[in-house]
Amino acid sequence: MLNIIKIILSSFILLLLFLKLYPPLGRRTTKEKVRIFKEKENFANGKFQNQIPASQAMSLKHTGSILRDYIKGNPRKRPDTPIVIGTKGTAADSSNKITWFGHSAFMLELDGKTILVDPMFGNAPTPFPWFGNKRFSGDLPVDLDSLPPIDAVLLSHDHYDHLDYHSIKKLKDKVGQFIVPLGVGGHLERWGVNGKRISEHNWWDEVSFKGLHFVCTPARHFSGRSLNDSNSTLWCSWVINGEKHKVFFSGDSGYGSHFTEIGEKYGPFDLTLMECGQYDERWSTIHMMPEETVQAHLDVQGKRMIPIHWAGFTLSFHDWTDPIERVTKAANERAVQVCTPQLGESVLIGTEDFPQTKWWK
Repeated sequence: MLNIIKIILSSFILLLLFLKLYPPLGRRTTKEKVRIFKEKENFANGKFQNQIPASQAMSLKHTGSILRDYIKGNPRKRPDTPIVIGTKGTAADSSNKITWFGHSAFMLELDGKTILVDPMFGNAPTPFPWFGNKRFSGDLPVDLDSLPPIDAVLLSHDHYDHLDYHSIKKLKDKVGQFIVPLGVGGHLERWGVNGKRISEHNWWDEVSFKGLHFVCTPARHFSGRSLNDSNSTLWCSWVINGEKHKVFFSGDSGYGSHFTEIGEKYGPFDLTLMECGQYDERWSTIHMMPEETVQAHLDVQGKRMIPIHWAGFTLSFHDWTDPIERVTKAANERAVQVCTPQLGESVLIGTEDFPQTKWWK
């Protein structure tokens, strides 16, 4: 019995050491920051809160059905062959364009500034990249070494499919400023980013940087990278305003009234990048269904939409093409313009000439 107790205690200590020392897990929010967060309206009982509750509690029925679907599998959850990467730099030279890299990672070039958003360039959205669902494209749709200097990186939250340890380590010396939601900066500091190049923000904070105007806006989601840090950092969407063009990025979010509020305060938008993948009715409060994606685009008063959060990784049970098929169908029914670039293909902002091919077929 004594030996069993020793084994259990040793295992527990090893687990605690692993959680503390393994860099990809990031850093726990400091007590000093928690004291500051307690003054925020969206922070209570040691955790950040959604404007509209987004319960993740699963009933026994739901848990059983998820386990069943996991065991059953779906051969159409990922493409049979790697996704073909689009021709890089296909848009004409312009100071105002977007290049989508799959899932939620994209580069925004606006008014001569270069912004990287949720730059997850790892092989798999997990702290253990040698396991997990690999990237659909195989190769990256961008050569990280050839990227120009990055004026700023925007992050929406700290989940592994949006914030990647190895990507940050690779990019950090190219980046002038990291603009992130509250608490996320701790991860970056652990990974070697100078704290002076990090600014953390709450919902509705407005930030001016090199002539661009950013607003950290609400989303309906959650956060966490480890076993004991759920909702200890904030999640958000972003408004990005340039001299002539306005862009909205939804981050990860269930549908909610915050989209209408954002549209009323900061719309209309020339272009929106809206989550439309990795959904399921069982967790629809934290990930929109494709039809809700179209409604959210209308709520924020978007002119044209690029559907994102798909074509990167398998994180749900639906067919890998289901998000784009459903969102384009719903958009056509409501006369919403949908832009469908290939991975790595640049799209001009504010032009009537934009990609609409069904390249995934």
